[in-house]
Amino acid sequence: MKREQTDILVSGGGVAGLVATIAFASHGFRTICVDPVPPVTEAAADGSDLRSTAFLQPSVRLMKEIGLWPRLAPYAAPLRIMRLADAGGPEPEIREVRDFVADDLGEEAFGYNLPNWLLRREMVAHLEAMPNADLRMGTALSQLLTRQTEALATLSDGTALRAQMVIGADGRNSFVREALGIGAKTTRYGQKAIVFAVSHPVPHDDISTEIHRTGGPFTLVPLPDAEGQHHSAIVWMETGPKATALMAMDEAAFTEALNIRACGVLGDLTLASPRRIWPIITQKAERLTGPRTALIAEAAHVMPPIGAQGLNMSLRDITTLLSGVTTARETGQDWAGAPVLAAYARAREVDIAARLKGIDMLNRAAMAEAQPLRDLRLRGLTALHGLGPVRQVAMRMGLGAGQN
Repeated sequence: MKREQTDILVSGGGVAGLVATIAFASHGFRTICVDPVPPVTEAAADGSDLRSTAFLQPSVRLMKEIGLWPRLAPYAAPLRIMRLADAGGPEPEIREVRDFVADDLGEEAFGYNLPNWLLRREMVAHLEAMPNADLRMGTALSQLLTRQTEALATLSDGTALRAQMVIGADGRNSFVREALGIGAKTTRYGQKAIVFAVSHPVPHDDISTEIHRTGGPFTLVPLPDAEGQHHSAIVWMETGPKATALMAMDEAAFTEALNIRACGVLGDLTLASPRRIWPIITQKAERLTGPRTALIAEAAHVMPPIGAQGLNMSLRDITTLLSGVTTARETGQDWAGAPVLAAYARAREVDIAARLKGIDMLNRAAMAEAQPLRDLRLRGLTALHGLGPVRQVAMRMGLGAGQN
């Protein structure tokens, strides 16, 4: 059987997979990206795709380097302030607010938020204009055999491929990870996230607000204004039974519950999209690599959606892998060989483990039900914000500064 040849095969056409494809193709690698589901690249009439993705500054720097950011910048809503609000008193009212300001770090913004459909539209358009990139959406990776010198793959349309490297960016139930026989450790919280978009009368002023009460964080993330209205994306984390009950409510009842939980921070919120729900887990692959293969993004790690860490940690995976591969190529090494992959794994393991542990602790604190625990959480927030050097360290760690 004659096989097509490529330098890199990326399995997974989500945000991380598309960024990986653009990154490696922009550095001269022939790169094929496959995904069984075509991406949503236009706004649906029912607003069903108004979810969003926040890119922190290290991720923005990567996208500038690979030439993608100029396409995205005109549509991005800046995140200039990260606001933590405690509403953990007896009544659902905000009793303390602490702002973390990007300007304190000499940054114009911590990052930028974009609607997912628009992000994918621009990324797909960018890819289609790249001579080294081949995007095959609606096509899945169905078989994978890795050897020490190459990877052999079969696609769902019968295409046989020979690749120097396979990048698994195919999600928490990764086919690539399973094909390599790599297990994953999963922690379940009995918790779910409801995601949707809202319009509101009060401008968000480029402030991302995370409100803590019980069940998990309730986060409002700025979206670009549209049609003369202010918009934000919301991630509402709750215990499983409460989240299920919220999803079962009609729009009027849900909107009432929503405005109580939001504590009026942006005025009267109005639903601007359907609601979606998914379970919250922490998950970590037992290994990040196999022969000729690297796992990135949710194939490698999954965490609760707190502090925009998940996707941005995924882009740090790409940055690290890209650096190692390009350096090896420039020095005449086998850029997809075991030493390069081992170096990638070493560079990422510590950061991944530390961030998973940190987000796990934050999530458990935000879930607190008992009033004494909520009061303790408030004292911790006050202490963190009140010490200038500690606050700056926390902000830099949140951005991933100094990390791979």
